[in-house]
Amino acid sequence: MTTLVLLALVGLGAQLVDGSLGMGHGVTSTTLLLAIGLQPASASATVHLAQIGTTLASGVAHRKFGNVDWQVVRRLAIPGAVGAFLGATALSRLPVAVAAPVMAVLLLGLGGYVLVRFSMQAIRTDTLGRPLRRRFLTPLGFVAGLVSAIGGGGWGPVGTTAILASGQLEPRKVVGSISTSEFVVAVAASAGFLIGIGTAGIRPQWALALLAGGVVAAPLAAWLVRLVPARVLGTAAGALIVLTNVRSLTEVIAIPDGARWAVYGMVAVACAAAGWSAIVAHQRERAAAAGERTPEQVPV
Repeated sequence: MTTLVLLALVGLGAQLVDGSLGMGHGVTSTTLLLAIGLQPASASATVHLAQIGTTLASGVAHRKFGNVDWQVVRRLAIPGAVGAFLGATALSRLPVAVAAPVMAVLLLGLGGYVLVRFSMQAIRTDTLGRPLRRRFLTPLGFVAGLVSAIGGGGWGPVGTTAILASGQLEPRKVVGSISTSEFVVAVAASAGFLIGIGTAGIRPQWALALLAGGVVAAPLAAWLVRLVPARVLGTAAGALIVLTNVRSLTEVIAIPDGARWAVYGMVAVACAAAGWSAIVAHQRERAAAAGERTPEQVPV
């Protein structure tokens, strides 16, 4: 019973992060399931089964708050489903350790780019509102779905990162569209795992506990994303990706504990500094937009 309560709390926290930043549910939940001894395929299958419910609740909430671009959802969901089904089938037969280092390096690079871009530069307005083309969204959806199924999470880190980096869709709609399209991906991945490992490898009671927590958090996260400034939201997304994948890389490389914690500390300080920079920059931009004078403009 204690395990189920803890899993529900993890599901709540993971969905709160995922629904407000467009990523984090799969990575957080899968990490916990692996830590308590579940095999990679079973962990990913259990998480994706829970995500059928959490992503449906999240999509409904984001739609209510106007956070969804349905054209983006349509262009992402189908290739994402194909990638997720193939990834689930592959993971059912291959060790996830082979793909983990490559995924971590890729996501770390993308996360670093988003972190620097949003903390050091203003949100581009010259590209905002331009339609995202199918030739960009189709391969993106396929790769994100493949990574999500193989790694137990990745739809958000890959999809949200790439679309945020394009500067063509405001962050709250990036988050809402990614969260909504993930429902189709979760269904496809679950089908692939059911075919690959059968029901014996899935813990339905654990999936229900994750689902219960996620459903509670979904409306709150969809409301929260409307309040977080775009620049701060982008920086937080980048920091989340960087911190998660630095941890993955240090575990794969197997460096000494002392050096590992030193790396964690330096990266955490850098992310905190980037977050503070984004907040200060947002305040200055808001003051300028309101016709107020920034501190630099005040005569000494």
